[in-house]
Amino acid sequence: MRGVLKLLKKHYPDAKCALIFKSPLELLIATMLSAQCTDEVVNRVTPKLFAKYKTAKAYADANLEELQQAVRSTGFYKNKGKNIQNACKMLIEKFNGHVPKTMQELILLPGVARKTANVVLFNAFGIIDGITVDTHVIRLSHRLGLSKEKTAEKIEQDLMKITPKKDWGMLSHYLIAHGRKICKAQKPDCAGCFLNKICPFIKSD
Repeated sequence: MRGVLKLLKKHYPDAKCALIFKSPLELLIATMLSAQCTDEVVNRVTPKLFAKYKTAKAYADANLEELQQAVRSTGFYKNKGKNIQNACKMLIEKFNGHVPKTMQELILLPGVARKTANVVLFNAFGIIDGITVDTHVIRLSHRLGLSKEKTAEKIEQDLMKITPKKDWGMLSHYLIAHGRKICKAQKPDCAGCFLNKICPFIKSD
């Protein structure tokens, strides 16, 4: 893992969260919307959404159908709208309207599991508690031989065991950047990949 991490750091020094946000609440909402949706689509939806709903109370008091329609293009909009509203209601009831800063508290929120909580903790607060595991991270973890597990939770545990804790937060950004640029799902550019000498997955074509 050390060699992989060193090369990823070298090639993606500017890797960062692709979601556009200005507050922990905005990042929480954006990350919830990003489930089974691209960050690009989410970033097209959120400017109007964030302009209309500025606080947890605004989401909690929103007309649910209007909120759902506002996030429709991100897919699964009815469920996402409900989860966002219910999560914001809990923020008001339990956390004084603020996004909590612990994994234990974040995963209490409707629609929030470890992936979303890790994104918010690291990118909004600089808190390292785990490793964000999305589809890119799952794919690259398998191809690079970092984990044979199938679930995001178990892959996260494998990655945490072989990665220095100080790098947990950035690891997903590095892997996502590499997954988008070179190690794509359908046509990975193995020939042009700087990891090809240490990667067990080599696509001959």
